[in-house]
Amino acid sequence: MRIEDALRLAQEAELDLVEVAAQARPPVCKLMDFGKFKYESAQKARESRRNQQLTVIKEQKLRPKIDTHDYETKKRNVVRFLEGGNKVKVTIMFRGREQSRPELGFRLLQRLAEDVVDLGVVEAAPKQDGRNMTMVIAPLKKPAKRPAHADSAAAADGAATEAAPADETQV
Repeated sequence: MRIEDALRLAQEAELDLVEVAAQARPPVCKLMDFGKFKYESAQKARESRRNQQLTVIKEQKLRPKIDTHDYETKKRNVVRFLEGGNKVKVTIMFRGREQSRPELGFRLLQRLAEDVVDLGVVEAAPKQDGRNMTMVIAPLKKPAKRPAHADSAAAADGAATEAAPADETQV
C-alpha cells in the first residue's frame, strides 16, 4: 500500500501509522496508538532485563604455603560459592622469595581444581600476573529436572509391566 493511502487511513481512524519492522522489504507498518506501542515495547524490554541472569564472581585468596586446615576452609568456601551458582576467582598471592617459586601456586590451583571437579570446571587456566596467580572456576550446569508427575507416571508404567507377566502365567 502506498504511504499516502496508509496515512489517510490512519487519520480517518484517529490512529497513528507505526513502523514495526523497518528491516523488512517492504517495511511493515501498523495502524495503532503510538503511546500504547511505546508502553508495550518498554514492558517487553523491562521483562527481558528481569529474566537476565546476573553473573557474580566471588574471589578466594590463598597463599602458596597454606596449612592443610586453612586450605580445607578455603576449599569449603569455593564449594559453597559454586553450589550457589557463582563463578569463583581463586587468587594466590606471592610475597618476597615466594615469587621465585610460581610452581607452588600452580600446583595448589591444580589441587583445588581437582578437589572441586564435580562442582565446577576451570574456565580460565592459572596464569601469573605480577605478584598474583589467578584461576577462574565456573559452576557446572545442573541437569534439567524431570517433573514429579513424570516420575510417578514412569513408576506406574514399570509396575504395570511387572504385573502383566504374572497375570499371563496364571491363565
